[in-house]
Amino acid sequence: MPPEPPAGRADALPPARRALVFAIIAFALMMMSISSTIVATALHALQQGLDAPINWTGWTITAYSLGFVLALPVMGMLSEQYGRRRVFAGSIIVFTLASLLCGMAGDISTLIALRVLQAAGGAGFTPSATGLVVDYFGDERDRMVGLFGSIFPVGAMIGPVFGGLFVTYWTWRGIFWINVPIGLAILALSLRFIPPDRPRTGKPRNRLDPVGMLLLGGGLCCGMFAITYLGEPGVRLWTPGFLVPLVVALLALWAFLRHIRRATHPFIAPRLIRGPGFGHVNLITMVFGGVPAGMVALIPLYATNRYGIDALGSGTLLVAQAVAAFVFSIAAVLVIRRTGYRLPLYAGGIVVALGMILLALAPLPGVSAYAWLAGAAFLVGVGSGTLNPANRNAGLQLAPEHASTLAALRSMGMSIGSILAIAIATAVLAGADDPGATQSWIFAAVAVLLFIALPLVSRVPEHRGAW
Repeated sequence: MPPEPPAGRADALPPARRALVFAIIAFALMMMSISSTIVATALHALQQGLDAPINWTGWTITAYSLGFVLALPVMGMLSEQYGRRRVFAGSIIVFTLASLLCGMAGDISTLIALRVLQAAGGAGFTPSATGLVVDYFGDERDRMVGLFGSIFPVGAMIGPVFGGLFVTYWTWRGIFWINVPIGLAILALSLRFIPPDRPRTGKPRNRLDPVGMLLLGGGLCCGMFAITYLGEPGVRLWTPGFLVPLVVALLALWAFLRHIRRATHPFIAPRLIRGPGFGHVNLITMVFGGVPAGMVALIPLYATNRYGIDALGSGTLLVAQAVAAFVFSIAAVLVIRRTGYRLPLYAGGIVVALGMILLALAPLPGVSAYAWLAGAAFLVGVGSGTLNPANRNAGLQLAPEHASTLAALRSMGMSIGSILAIAIATAVLAGADDPGATQSWIFAAVAVLLFIALPLVSRVPEHRGAW
């Protein structure tokens, strides 16, 4: 009888089983990605169906982002402490149940609270799924983790389409109920085909770190509230509603970093946040991943404000970006072992910056505004797809045993960068006499930021081949 293959090697799963496990993981990630965007097209229907003001219906999107960011580090820690499969299955259960209850909500307050719960379930998918790939895909794990980046653009693209179909031909409650049969199917397949978690032989579980969890959660919550509030009309940097939670957030996060340096069993190991290699990778994630993602979300608004393109036309501009990100993410995965990490990070960062410059500039003579914006959005997608696989792998290959926590930190950095970019941009636009022209300058400023940040790539630990 052959010896048991070492943990984390592909030999533990035959190729066919590996493909099936990846498909299960991909559907879960797709479901989570769709749910983050599907509500956007149903805001008017929610407002009418629940007799709620628009600012509160908008919180159904904000609450999802808030719950997602807060739950990510917790889910990363739970995946490492209690097993990837357990957390993956548990996340599906929470997400599916919350989706069912969201569709049954009778008032906007209940729906907002349930959206936080739904996001908490969805936050468990990426950390646990990354850990499963690292555990069972061996020499292919770098490529499989890189392919995650091709899943999210597709979900973000089809989410609004599904939302429009459900609202038009069924009910807004359908945007939540559709997750129930899908979630149950994914759960059944997970329990049947994903291998059980290996026993933790000789590895006692670390005790939970409630102080660290409270400090990080409180800091992120206050910070997100301050950032979100900054986007409200008429809010200035000295407004108490922004300034007070920002100060509390900074103090809480400072206390968190101080706490994990001194705790015996910290919530997150300090080196994974700002240790050699990790700090630069995390910063690149926020700057080159999160900030452009936030800017892309504002392209439809820009198309309407500056060029008068209608809602349908402006919304379809994101299809070009999503298609490019999907295609070039797959292409980058195929060559990453030859290129290493720095080359695609440099190339992708430059291309994203060029896309931002094109967004800021007026169309050339003879080119329609729609075609110009679609081309610029496509270029941003090309850059994002090129750099994402390298960015995902750069941190993981330094500490595969902490794959779940690192995946959570990456998703958290992406979300924070995106939310920060959107909040600052909308705050600037709120006081602008010409929002279209002002937003063009914002795109230009982001391009400058990306060029300035390019030297950070030289600090990313280089690696070629499988890890």
